[in-house]
Amino acid sequence: MKTKFLTIVATVILAVVSTTATSFASEKNNDKEVSTVLTNVSHINKIEVRGNVELYVSDGTADQVKVYNKYYAESALVQGQNGVLRIASYKAEKLVVWVTAADLREINAYDDVEVKSFGSLSKIDFDVNLHNNATAALNLDAYRTSLTVNDNAKVTLTGSVNEYNVSYSESAKIVNDNFISVNETKTQIPSRSAKRELAVL
Repeated sequence: MKTKFLTIVATVILAVVSTTATSFASEKNNDKEVSTVLTNVSHINKIEVRGNVELYVSDGTADQVKVYNKYYAESALVQGQNGVLRIASYKAEKLVVWVTAADLREINAYDDVEVKSFGSLSKIDFDVNLHNNATAALNLDAYRTSLTVNDNAKVTLTGSVNEYNVSYSESAKIVNDNFISVNETKTQIPSRSAKRELAVL
């Protein structure tokens, strides 16, 4: 009888411990960062990104796209075709994407996109176009960079460029206190109202 009682007590204790351990594991798994590496994307030379996205960009010997989000497949587009990587998400929660590319030449960002370089981007020829409320923080080491900052977009530049061409709207913001350019060309983009007036004429 004593042996039977001890067996029952041991079984109950084991059941309680197992249940607690399972619950703890589930909670930890729910808090765990989920990421997906897209294997069908290669030869990225241009990125177009729209919506509510936080994009990290880095140089590398091989192309890789890593998406940090549990539900990206249901609510976002991440697609590569003919060298162009298209990313779009319009959910309230920012979609975080890290792109490593061997030969990235152009980034076009719209809406509320945030673009950030992870380390220095070493380029021969690099174009960046920011529209709407897009922002960018880029550390560049480039021969030629062409930058368009339109609407209410904002860019923070660090590093150095030999040939630097920038086009900007009146409401755009460019911060380049720690940025060096050898030859620089600046062009202000006419406002939309000025464009409409010219069209009427």
